[in-house]
Amino acid sequence: MGYRVVDCDEVETVEDRPCEMQRLSGAAGLENVAINRFRAAPGEQIPLAYHYHETQEEAFYVLSGTMAVETPAETYEVDEGSLFAVEPNSPQRAYNPANATEAVEVLAIGAPAVTGDTRMYDSEEENKSERGNEPGGETE
Repeated sequence: MGYRVVDCDEVETVEDRPCEMQRLSGAAGLENVAINRFRAAPGEQIPLAYHYHETQEEAFYVLSGTMAVETPAETYEVDEGSLFAVEPNSPQRAYNPANATEAVEVLAIGAPAVTGDTRMYDSEEENKSERGNEPGGETE
């Protein structure tokens, strides 16, 4: 049997990210699930640009504040105490809006814990591609 208590205040913040990020799964010795904690000031992203995962499911639980999530269909507002779930191949960009009055704190959980399945999503390229498939649409 294996058990661990992780003092999150002792986990280092990851460098080169658009907001504060702590990788908790490694500190807990977990290999099959990715758990990260984010704290984003107004105007900061959580943690990447517009992207999707090929195999990983993600869940974002908002600990405090309100997180915004841009998707191709709409932008969601996820309030404190709410969970936002993302299926594989579903583009999204999570962030704290610039006009927010406080930071947002989020616990992100992804499974399986894989590397290399993240793909950047270019909404402008996608729109061009869709227009190219419509009658009278542009092609490049």
